[in-house]
Amino acid sequence: MEEAAHPYVPKDLKLPGYVPISMSMSSILSVYLASSLFVVSLVGFLFGRKKGKLEKLLMCWWAFTGLAHLVLEGYFVFSPEFFKDNTSSYLAQVWKEYSKGDSRYAGRDSAVVAVEGITAVIEGPASLLAVYAIAKGKSYSYILQLAISLGQLYGCLVYFITAFLEGDNFATRSFYYYSYYIGANGWWVLIPLLISYRCWNKICEAAANGVETKMKKKIR
Repeated sequence: MEEAAHPYVPKDLKLPGYVPISMSMSSILSVYLASSLFVVSLVGFLFGRKKGKLEKLLMCWWAFTGLAHLVLEGYFVFSPEFFKDNTSSYLAQVWKEYSKGDSRYAGRDSAVVAVEGITAVIEGPASLLAVYAIAKGKSYSYILQLAISLGQLYGCLVYFITAFLEGDNFATRSFYYYSYYIGANGWWVLIPLLISYRCWNKICEAAANGVETKMKKKIR
């Protein structure tokens, strides 16, 4: 039986047993957006009633990104042959579709697998812990958010730099390059940058207040 030709770049990429994607891009995105909206709404309802608007947004972000790391990226890491899936599994369809913007996923590039593995196993649970820390007003909240954000930024740097060093030619079309490779990942650069800046200021402010309090006690 002749194998189905895959749509990815380069064309000589070996994907034995490849099964063509069975869901449309609109269907995949609709499920993704609906699931994300449900998670964000649930978190806002359960934990955000006594919090300010910014804290609600942060909890929603950490819940969304934590589940994305655990579920989506976790599936990718532990399903090395997702391109062979013939059950129309939604998660397999997601990665078949996303690979149009970066075929390193379908080809199991070692750098991508390493970055996604660390993200799924460490940053996923840590992001959910951040939701709890904000909701309960834990003292480690800002340090935790800063650490996760820096980890996300480092992962994005490795992701983009390795693609550049390898020729940056892994998208089937410019549409997928800018919408998937650049657009989808851009949020994990912009938002962690903003959170890092805020957390750094909060930590510095708390440290300065602590020093000032100690000085006042010594004077007394």
